Amino acid sequence: MNILKRELKSSVKSTLFWIAGIIALVAGGMSKYGSLAGSGQSMNDMMAAMPKSLQALFGVSSVDVSSAPGYYVVIFSYILLIAAIHAGLLGAGIVAKEERDKTAEFLFSKPVSRTEVLLAKLAASLVLIVIINSVMLLVSDVSLSYYGSGEDAGNQIAFLYMLLYGFQLLFLSIGAMIASVLKKPKQAVGITASIILASYLLSIVIALNENLAFLKFVTPFRYIDANEVLFGSGGTMLPFMALSIVLSFVLLCYAISSYRKRDLTV
Repeated sequence: MNILKRELKSSVKSTLFWIAGIIALVAGGMSKYGSLAGSGQSMNDMMAAMPKSLQALFGVSSVDVSSAPGYYVVIFSYILLIAAIHAGLLGAGIVAKEERDKTAEFLFSKPVSRTEVLLAKLAASLVLIVIINSVMLLVSDVSLSYYGSGEDAGNQIAFLYMLLYGFQLLFLSIGAMIASVLKKPKQAVGITASIILASYLLSIVIALNENLAFLKFVTPFRYIDANEVLFGSGGTMLPFMALSIVLSFVLLCYAISSYRKRDLTV
């Protein structure tokens, strides 16, 4: 419990930084929609005039941006990237920090096992992810209610962020696993960031080429389709959420096993 409190306390400033960025992104993005509202068709025409590569990059292909939920789909593509970066770097950093900051010897001189330490760190990470996810959900729901002109998308938004939990958990597990396996944990953050970038770029390539659709299982960025959730049933996303949870469980088990056996740098 002391380790859990310690990790949460040490993450307060960074979490507030992420929260401020999220609020600025969502509120600022939706206020931009508010200033453009009324020019619906011209907005769609402007997006359609973009090259396909840019449409895929900005997440505007096959999206009606003349409505508040449609415009939010574009914003959510950035939320997805932010959520992946936060979760991945959180998982890598919170596991590697003891060796990086030269506090491992002090921590493990206490009557506590490596497994208990890692579980406490992962529990703290989950709490931080819940906080970030809840802030994104609240700001998104309020913004859509304000700019939606009576369009009720509350249930769809709640479902979208339920799917996002699985997405965040998967990248958290990837980061934690990498930090637990590497002999030089300082490299964990950089490697995790590279994996996130590669996964994001692959999702764009898949969006540009329908023949590569079978690769969507490879990149978690294809596990959530905000357009499908907000304007369709969203049921097709549930198998991907299940896959995220299963992969996360496997990665975390491997992380715990590796962390227990690895020689720690003190």
